[in-house]
Amino acid sequence: MNDPVVGTTGKLTTPIRGTHMLGEVLVAIRGGTELYIARSAEPLDAGTTVLVVNVAPGRIADVVPWIPLDPGPGGE
Repeated sequence: MNDPVVGTTGKLTTPIRGTHMLGEVLVAIRGGTELYIARSAEPLDAGTTVLVVNVAPGRIADVVPWIPLDPGPGGE
């Protein structure tokens, strides 16, 4: 069964300093917020908005940087 945070965005509260280093991500879920341990294939600064792509046992979330789509000219 997939964790309900997969596919959601969150904000890193502590940085991920490298591939084998862990940080923390705050995600909105079930009407509140929860902290997950975060890992990434690249270093990411605290405050970075990320997308949760997988959750492993122990509430370890694999994350990637979230880059919103550019709506183009005139879009908001």
